[in-house]
Amino acid sequence: MAGMKRRSALMSAAGLGASAVSWSATARTASAAAPDRGKARRPLRVHIVAFDGAEELDVFGPLEVFGAAASMGHPVEPLLVTSGRPGRFTASFGTDVAVPGAWDPSAADVIVVPGGGFRDKASPGVWSEIKKGVLTRELRRAERPSLTLLGVCTGVIVLHAAGLIGDRPCTTHHRAQDYLKDQGADVRTTRVVDDGNLVCAGGVSSGMDGSLWLLERELGSQVASSVEALMEYERRGTVLRTAAG
Repeated sequence: MAGMKRRSALMSAAGLGASAVSWSATARTASAAAPDRGKARRPLRVHIVAFDGAEELDVFGPLEVFGAAASMGHPVEPLLVTSGRPGRFTASFGTDVAVPGAWDPSAADVIVVPGGGFRDKASPGVWSEIKKGVLTRELRRAERPSLTLLGVCTGVIVLHAAGLIGDRPCTTHHRAQDYLKDQGADVRTTRVVDDGNLVCAGGVSSGMDGSLWLLERELGSQVASSVEALMEYERRGTVLRTAAG
């Protein structure tokens, strides 16, 4: 419990201002409460999107967290997917990976959107995905109250381009924060921002922190702590929870 208090900051709606509760001209929804899975017995189904130029750790950090939870017998089902059919992708440092899953957001409780390629608009990565428009279109179509989107690093920019952030509180890699602010986003400097069905994690390794936080939120602190211990990884920074988180 002490660790949770150290890592988490609970903020009221009044403290966050209108951005936490009001509609935005560019966002499709206002802040939404964290999906209530109630007593559902099905596993937490996590789809991690892979695309050319995605940062390795943005993809495999969350996959390691949710995969470790599944390997320990916790009710989690992680799956690497593309925005279309199963195929392959080449990550930012040249790692070539087969992707077994096809795009099927109706079969997911969480979709993880990684970043990568922010500094070079001509290279594969987030700018290329935004320009192609397929992933942003599919993310818009996938949106529903019971689906949580986890934006990792500059993957938050993809979510913003899809119209899914608007002026909701968020965070991203420190080198991309000014860009998002210029786009009208309510950028916070905490490591993880939980605004209900939108969770954002800062740069690169913070994707593991965001994933561990979702394990804690959905399955309990003991599950998250057991995965931390197995990975020999200790979470950093704070989690900013809005009234919707």
